[in-house]
Amino acid sequence: MSEVRLFYHKDNVIRISRSIEFLKTNPIKNFLWIDLNNVDEEIENELEDYLKIYIQEEEEMIEIEMSSRYIETTDSLVVNFNFLRLNFEREPVSFILKNNILITVRDEDLSSFQETVKKISANPRNYPTGYHVFVGLLETRVEVDADMIEEMTQKITTLSNSISMEEADAELLMEIKDLQEKTMLLRENIIEKQRAVSNMLKSELIPHELHGKLTIIVKDINSLLEHIRFSFDRLDYLQDTFLGFVNIEQNKIIKMFTVISVIFMPPTLIASIYGMNFEIMPELHWDYGYLIAVILMIASSGSILWYFRKKKWL
Repeated sequence: MSEVRLFYHKDNVIRISRSIEFLKTNPIKNFLWIDLNNVDEEIENELEDYLKIYIQEEEEMIEIEMSSRYIETTDSLVVNFNFLRLNFEREPVSFILKNNILITVRDEDLSSFQETVKKISANPRNYPTGYHVFVGLLETRVEVDADMIEEMTQKITTLSNSISMEEADAELLMEIKDLQEKTMLLRENIIEKQRAVSNMLKSELIPHELHGKLTIIVKDINSLLEHIRFSFDRLDYLQDTFLGFVNIEQNKIIKMFTVISVIFMPPTLIASIYGMNFEIMPELHWDYGYLIAVILMIASSGSILWYFRKKKWL
């Protein structure tokens, strides 16, 4: 859904407008946040001309180089993130800060934006400028990441409790692999925020009063990275456990075939000997030759079985 929201101060309350013309007819200092959600290129061009900013294309927003993720000039700041949705799809979001106004550019509805709007409505005094809104969005997004990591941890715990010799199959291995990939995505996403927030702490554009919150965000991010590292270790352990179960099953199968082969080796030898067609073989004319050969076969197999059981190999 295409939507433009203009957040501005009026009578100690933060109000919302959805008209670009309203922006042009009111003092720019009253505005703190312009949120662009899947808007047309015409609206972006109109804002670029009026605010003297540059709104990046999606291809530029998803660049992995830090020079594309974090851009700082004398009077503006551009930070690009890939926010993870609940289905672990990446959603590029661009944050532009200029003249104490935050401009956000995205194409999808995100829960962190909705929660931040609720916080702004509840405590408007805590958000005097766009920088405060930006930090608030980061705080909310880190909380969302923490919830996703907690949910991931619960899935790993459930998988760990359910894994057994009987459940060690290809489906279980694919589930472990899927969790590993999701954990890796979470780690990359959080490290991306860590690098950006660390650069923001060095920036002279960020109000000094926000440095304390940014420092707390960095600490929270480091804590999340520790949880992710622990999840990686658990998944590696589960994978090793799975492979151990597979090896045990394979060893059982190999052992069974080995025992069967050894048991049938003496009867096969006896049958081979008496299956030869030499003319001079005294046993060929015995009246009880066939019965004796069968008894020998059974006795040899039985003796091997008895020996294996005595050695507790069976």
